[in-house]
Amino acid sequence: MAVQQNKVSKSRRNNRRAHDSLVAFNPNECPNCGELKRPHHICAACGHYDDNEIVAMTEEVDLEDDAA
Repeated sequence: MAVQQNKVSKSRRNNRRAHDSLVAFNPNECPNCGELKRPHHICAACGHYDDNEIVAMTEEVDLEDDAA
């Protein structure tokens, strides 16, 4: 079992952990619909990527109306 030879101060310990913090992602605005989306990803709202429609989005269907 490893045993430290000298005490690690709070400052040294925290400096080592300085790069462990979480970073918020940088959202971009979709040029087609204006919603925020992740960079280099398909827009979840309209299905476009780089001004091309990749995924055909359908209208939302209310299941309660269809069941009746």
